[in-house]
Amino acid sequence: MIQTMRAAVLEGPQRFSVAEVPVPQPGAGEVLIRLEGCGVCASNVEPWEGQPWSTWPGTPGGMGHEGWGRIVALGEGVEGLSVGDRVTALTERSYAEYDLAQADMVVPLPASLEGMPVPGEPVACAMNIFARSDIRAGQTVVIVGIGFLGAILTRLAVDAGARVIAVSRRAETLDLARRMGAAETISMDDHWRIIEDVKRLTDGRMAPRVIECVGKQWPLDLAGELVAEGGRLVIAGYHQDGPRQVNMQMWNWKGIDIASAHERDAGVRMAGLRAAVDALASGWLDLGPLLTGSYALDQLGDALAATRDKPGAFVKAWVAL
Repeated sequence: MIQTMRAAVLEGPQRFSVAEVPVPQPGAGEVLIRLEGCGVCASNVEPWEGQPWSTWPGTPGGMGHEGWGRIVALGEGVEGLSVGDRVTALTERSYAEYDLAQADMVVPLPASLEGMPVPGEPVACAMNIFARSDIRAGQTVVIVGIGFLGAILTRLAVDAGARVIAVSRRAETLDLARRMGAAETISMDDHWRIIEDVKRLTDGRMAPRVIECVGKQWPLDLAGELVAEGGRLVIAGYHQDGPRQVNMQMWNWKGIDIASAHERDAGVRMAGLRAAVDALASGWLDLGPLLTGSYALDQLGDALAATRDKPGAFVKAWVAL
C-alpha cells in the first residue's frame, strides 16, 4: 500500500505548494478513493485570494470538494461498495491524490461514464437549486450569471417547459445559454437597461422566477429588481466575501419568496448527487462543453486564476490527478 501522496497546500494568498503527505486511512464507515480528478469551484477563489479571517497553511487537499475516482480501500462495516468501484462523492480534501469519503456520501458511476471526468458535486448543486426554484411549465425564468451552474439551470428550466432569459456579461456564455435553450439573452453591462429589457420581454410583469448565480452584490441587487410581484428569488450564488445589503422595502412590497438554495441536509445533497449521476449517465447532460480547462495539481493556482478571470470561452476548470 502506498504510504504517501501529493496534495496541494494553500500557503498564503494566491500561493499553493504541492506537499508529500501521508495517505489517510479509512475508519469505520469510510472509503479511501484514489482520485482521478477534482473540479475547481468558484467558491475557492476568495479563500485562495485570502480573507481577513484566513489562516495558513491550509489543510492538505483542502477546498477540493468535487472529486471522483476509484475506491482502493474500505473501512470497517462498509457494505454495498467494493474496491475498484469508480465513484463520485461528497468530500472535502480532493486537491490531492487520495481522499476519504463517508460510505453513505458516495455514488457509484456506471460504465457509460468510464474515462470521462465526473465532478458530481457541482451538478448535484444545480439539481438541488432547481428543485428549490419551483419552476413550472409556461413560466418565464431569468438566470443572472451564466457559468457552469447557470448553464445547467438553463437546461433544466427549459426542459421543464419554462422560457429562460439569460443575463451574463460575456458573449461566449450568452452563446452557451442559447445552446442550452435560452429563448432570450441580455448582456450584463447596464443595470437599468437590463431591467427595461426584462420589462419589455415580460410585458411589464417581470419574471415569476429569478435565479442569481454570481455571488456578488450587484447581481443580487439586479436579481431583486427582476422578480415579479409574488415571485421567487433564488439565491444560488455563493456569497462569502462579506455582508450584503438588500432592498428590503422592495422585497417586502413585492411580496416575494426568497430561497437561499445551498443545501446542507446530507440526505438532500445525496439525492441531488444521485440525480446528477443519472443525468450524466443517460446522456441528458453532457459536461464536455462546460469543462473547458484541465490543469495539473501544481497548476491549481492557474486554474483558480482562470476561474476568477474567466478568459474567453472559459466555463469550468478541473484538476487531473
